[in-house]
Order: sequence, then structure tokens, then C-alpha cells
Amino acid sequence: MNSGLDDIRIENLIDFLKNLNIKSKRFEKGLINKDLKMLGYIDESLTHSSAHKNKSHEKLEFFGDAVLRLAASEFIDHNYKKIDVGKRSELRAQIVSDEWLTKLGKKINLEKIIIVGKQALRDNYSKDTIIAETAEALIGAIYKSFNSISEINLWLDQYWLVDSRIILESPHLFNAKSSLQEWCQQKKIDLPKYQIKEVSKIHGDSNRFCCELSILGKLIATSFGKSHKQAEKNAAYVALEKVMKDEVHFN
Repeated sequence: MNSGLDDIRIENLIDFLKNLNIKSKRFEKGLINKDLKMLGYIDESLTHSSAHKNKSHEKLEFFGDAVLRLAASEFIDHNYKKIDVGKRSELRAQIVSDEWLTKLGKKINLEKIIIVGKQALRDNYSKDTIIAETAEALIGAIYKSFNSISEINLWLDQYWLVDSRIILESPHLFNAKSSLQEWCQQKKIDLPKYQIKEVSKIHGDSNRFCCELSILGKLIATSFGKSHKQAEKNAAYVALEKVMKDEVHFN
């Protein structure tokens, strides 16, 4: 297979892949032998569409989405056999989220190896989105290289073991909206209502959207975020803290 990669790019990709610390003989053999098929997939995954090259990360990102969910399901089934299906779904949602992928991408220094358009990394919101997208594409590329999720679990389980423990010990920190909804159901009252207002036109502004959270018509929390989703999550977290401390009372 002619990968179209020059020697410098090949060496940079190999150095990057070595640092992933994937304990697989097949993976290590591919690095030693400079497997051009594998390196071609990896290079494609790390070429963001904003660079306007003749290949991009998009197909492998689509593929990686399914692979990531399957690998996470395997991890949970192997390590958390006793938790019920609902808790499994909640845990998986956290460890395959865009936020988690962004955190992973930053840990492995994706920003230093990806090929991206000059204007694409101008603000933090765009940067985080690009990192999450390419991290997911990289997962797809590693799977395509071996047609197996074994290498994915050998790579990601080391992160999931730590993060899952934190998530399960403090679920309200990671899924405040669900926790607040459960609280309302237990109290047999109406679910929270979220009202979003755009207060800034600056893309990536951490205070771009304001969310007002009300329960039974009473304003409980006001928070901000760079997206609708983030503003709602922040408001739910503030509201949950208040109700758990019994600071909110309804007539």
C-alpha cells in the first residue's frame, strides 16, 4: 500500500503511536515494521477536514463512534458485572462523551500531531471540538488497522479504570441533569424547566449562553456556558447542590 507519507511524517506518527503505550504485540510489530497500511489509516484520522486535504478524519470518526461504544461496553461488562443496565448506560455515556474524548486527546497531545486548517484552532471551543473529533477518528483508525477492538481496550481501559471509579463515586458531578430529575421524581413534583438565552455573540465564549432553571415556577439556579448543553449542565449542578443541602423549599 502506497500511503503517500514522507519519511518525516512516518517517523512523527510512529513516535506518537509509541507514546500511546498500547500493550499489543500486533501493534508493536506494526510500528517496528513501519506498517504503511496502519500508518495510512492513522494519518487519515489525524488530518482534520478543516485542512482541506484530499483525505480527512470524517469517515474514520464516523466509524470510531461505533467502535468506541462497543469497546466501552466491553470494558463495563468486564469490570462492573454487578451494576444494573441503567447504571451501565449512564456510565458508558460519560466515558464516550465529547468531553471525555477531548480530555483523552489532550492527554495524548493530539494537537501536536494533527493536520488542521490555520483558522480552526483560533478559539478554545473549536479546539476542543477538533480534538474530540480526531480522537474518535484515531480510535476508528486503530480498529481498521487490526479489525479488532482488542487494541482499543488495551489502550483505553487504563483511562477508563480511573475515570469510571470517579464517576461512580460522585455521579452528580457528571450527570447533574439526571440526578436532579431523579430528585424531582422522588419528591413527586414536576421536572425542572430550562430556559436558555444567548447573551454573547462571541463563538467559544464560556458565558455565551445563560440558563435559568426553574422548578414549580420557582427560579432555582442561573448559570452560563459556551453551549446550550453546557449552560444547562451547569445550572443543573448548581440546583442539585441547593436541593441536596435543603436550601430550596416549595410552598
